[in-house]
Amino acid sequence: MTLKDLGYTPALETYSNDQGLDSFEVGRVIAEHRERYAVRTADSIFDAELLGNLRFTAESREDFPAVGDWVALSIYDEDKALIHGIYPRHSIIARQAVGKKGEKQIIATNIDFGLIVQSVNRDFNINRLERYLTICHSAEIEPIIVLSKIDLLETGGLEIALDEIANRIKDVKVVPVSSQTVNGYKKVADIIEKGKTYCLLGSSGVGKSTLLNHLSGRELMETGEISESIDRGKHVTTHRELVVLENGGILIDNPGMREVGIADATGGLEMTFDEILELAEDCKYKDCTHLHEEECAILEALAEGELDQDAYDNYLKMYKEKMHYEASEEDKKRKDKGFGKMMKQVKKARKQNRY
Repeated sequence: MTLKDLGYTPALETYSNDQGLDSFEVGRVIAEHRERYAVRTADSIFDAELLGNLRFTAESREDFPAVGDWVALSIYDEDKALIHGIYPRHSIIARQAVGKKGEKQIIATNIDFGLIVQSVNRDFNINRLERYLTICHSAEIEPIIVLSKIDLLETGGLEIALDEIANRIKDVKVVPVSSQTVNGYKKVADIIEKGKTYCLLGSSGVGKSTLLNHLSGRELMETGEISESIDRGKHVTTHRELVVLENGGILIDNPGMREVGIADATGGLEMTFDEILELAEDCKYKDCTHLHEEECAILEALAEGELDQDAYDNYLKMYKEKMHYEASEEDKKRKDKGFGKMMKQVKKARKQNRY
């Protein structure tokens, strides 16, 4: 296997030379386990940890390696290595960290496409699809929707689901699949491009690991049997992992996400709800809140049935969530800045007291 097979690009090579990193080994993080990392190079896989100085200077979790990152390594044992630096990321898939105001959780980095997997039975939810789309759009990666478990639908059920998606979501590829009949998996495989990285996104038990196994042609990930009580596969993926497929595509599996909080939707929300944003250009007031103003183009479109009420409601909910996150993030930055200033003053006082 070569670095190119893992997704290494000429731009990364240029960065390595410019930064004087060419004396280090280059590898890509394929798994993370409590701040220890499995890093794959062209020749081997190493158990790696972050150099102490990098750990000490890290200001947030974003400064730590994530699955998908390219890193500079020094090898000190047969299968052990130290991470000396993280290469620039061309994309970051992130969500709002659960239970932590103003913080992001990085899902994966250096992604080219997001495979949003949603089962057509109990998990099917257009609002949730729009959340995943916003995460992809924020990261400036192309989303692809994979509808799983279509064998569980009654006759005509798939057409209904596809119509619901088409009514709310435009210009996004949708591929229905069934693990029972194996229908659709070849279509997904044909989408996968050599050297490109795809990240699996979706809730627990929707069939992400099953999809990975079908694409790889091997049982790479353990899958659980379907629970009859809830028509859902038992979730077994417990960590993120990068896998190179036989056709040259690169796939990252993820644990299911119960909460998909919007962290940084700059541009992402606008792309997901482009119809609403286009309408907003015709509002009478530039600072229109689209809630109660007269001559609001969005409210007029709702009244005339030209805009889907559920799409509008979901947009408002996610917009408020975005604003709350941004306010929490700014508050956290102010507190961190104040704490840093205080620590500098303490160090200065201690130094003066020595003399």
